[in-house]
Amino acid sequence: MTRTDTTGLSKTWRIGSIFGGGLIVLIVLFFVSLCYGEASIPLHTVIEALTQRQNTLEHNMVWDLRMPRTVIGILAGGALAIAGALLQAITKNPLAASDTLGINAGAYFVVVLGAVMFPGLLHQAPFLFAAAGGLLAAVLAYFMGGGRAGTPIRLALAGLIVSMVLGSFTGALHIFYSFETQGLFLWGSGSLVQNDWSGTTYAWSWVVGLSVIAVLLSRQFDVLDLDESTSTSLGQKVSLTRAVGIVLAVLLSTITVSVIGPIGFVGLVAPHLVRLSGLKMHRWVLPGSFLWGALLLIGADVLAKMIHKSSMDLPTGAVMALIGAPWLIWLILRKMKLPSGIGGQSSMNIGVRSRKLPFGRLATIFACCAVLLTVFSLMFGGMRIPVGDMLSGLFGGESANSALLQFRIPRTLVAAGAGIALAVSGVLIQLAVRNPLADASIIGVSSGAGFGALAVIIVWPGLPIYMLPIAAIAGATVSAAVIFFLSWNKHLNPSVVILLGIAVSAIGSAGIQVLIIQGSLWGSTGYIWLTGSTYARNWGQVATILAFLLVKRFITERFMHFSKELSIYYLTKKRYSDGFKFLISCLEKSTLINNKSYIIKCMKLYESYREYASFDVKTAYRKLINEVDQDEA
Repeated sequence: MTRTDTTGLSKTWRIGSIFGGGLIVLIVLFFVSLCYGEASIPLHTVIEALTQRQNTLEHNMVWDLRMPRTVIGILAGGALAIAGALLQAITKNPLAASDTLGINAGAYFVVVLGAVMFPGLLHQAPFLFAAAGGLLAAVLAYFMGGGRAGTPIRLALAGLIVSMVLGSFTGALHIFYSFETQGLFLWGSGSLVQNDWSGTTYAWSWVVGLSVIAVLLSRQFDVLDLDESTSTSLGQKVSLTRAVGIVLAVLLSTITVSVIGPIGFVGLVAPHLVRLSGLKMHRWVLPGSFLWGALLLIGADVLAKMIHKSSMDLPTGAVMALIGAPWLIWLILRKMKLPSGIGGQSSMNIGVRSRKLPFGRLATIFACCAVLLTVFSLMFGGMRIPVGDMLSGLFGGESANSALLQFRIPRTLVAAGAGIALAVSGVLIQLAVRNPLADASIIGVSSGAGFGALAVIIVWPGLPIYMLPIAAIAGATVSAAVIFFLSWNKHLNPSVVILLGIAVSAIGSAGIQVLIIQGSLWGSTGYIWLTGSTYARNWGQVATILAFLLVKRFITERFMHFSKELSIYYLTKKRYSDGFKFLISCLEKSTLINNKSYIIKCMKLYESYREYASFDVKTAYRKLINEVDQDEA
């Protein structure tokens, strides 16, 4: 057998395994989905209902409830998968998908906004609202990510920012218009529940038509794998191909969101599963992605129906996130290529101001702003307090608003303390991983803390109230430990830490969605608390957060000392890469605390081992020299 014959046989085997194996699994899941639910239906009854329908309860349940749900799952999974494959080809970004680019979040936000502002129009044309929001979010994320010149990590971060901002707006609409949006929370978590064939009838023509167009244009999408100059020389209109691909991806994603809500990770996982088999041409990748996207979503829905409470299934979107986030972690750790050098890029720069304000002047400006904001916080609320009454109440005088101030003062102090704690935690995280974009919310710590606290409220409601912060700390600690453990072999590369944080955040958010729905918390005070609220805080909570701040100050000081001692230890043991990694933290911390003696100690440490220093250490060293010279001048 010749080499050509062997290659052809291998390709045939790959195509057969992707399409033949996937189709067999999809057929099995199709029948499992029809059999399994609140009430189990035997397989022979399902087959009888499909071939010889009769007017019985089981047959009507199969045709009117479970069949629409299963068919819309196949259509939605295929649409999201093709959208993900198109976005990955257009942006040349393996992390591109409708959820990572913010398309799902944009569509969801505009649909919720339409439910509040234009309920009649939304009922007639939900797809128009979803398409407008998805297209706007995609354009924002694409240009914030640098457009065609953007890197995968930058585009992923841009999509994350767009999703977080629009998610905040959506949460605010749920809180302020809970009555108008009460039916949208479960839908917003991604649910395949269908009460009739209307959603399937509405979506199938769009999904099938757009998918066929994408497959017919597959040859044009293949050219996008080449660089732009080569594609142009072959007579291809690259800009037009990109525009058509983006429009197709947005329409496929938003038609899905308008029917079943936002569901993530299908468009990320399915195309990679197909490409891992060795298929690269889009005439195979697109239909293969459709098949495996349908398989993934139906499989997630079957799992959601297996774990349910009473008549309420878990949201399929949350289950899909629990499946897809580990895949994203694997993709980051196994497939992400780092730049050459020790651990790749060990730090990330976002640029600095060429002219810096003196520390004293900057502190004065921020102190004045803090005082003004505190005054405004005490004055404004449901009822405005005049300045005179406020000052009188603060300094012990009697006024008509003294009692009202006793509610607003703890709320203001708790907000200030929480801001201090979050800011300090951000500084520590950024110093530890040398990443200016690291933050508790981005690297999964916030979602872990929220999941831990919510688990106490819903799963163990009988526990004493002091277990709530302990559970939150435990959840945050587990999230951070998972991220840093997985990224340690990548030398805490900033891009790896951020992307792992996105994956862990998705897992935590999925768990939170499950707990909210199981506890029926949407629209309640528990949901409002989860979105972040300082409402009705008291003096006991002021004392609690003050105690945490004092503990954090002690830990911060010990952390700074520990970094310098650890760098010395590693350097003396000739583990130079680890030693200089912590030395960079020492140098960066010394600029923040404005301690010249600490700077000098770090400089001496650098001088002793400068022949082994990496580029990052030399840059930090020169920066410190310039700052010391400027201070002395």
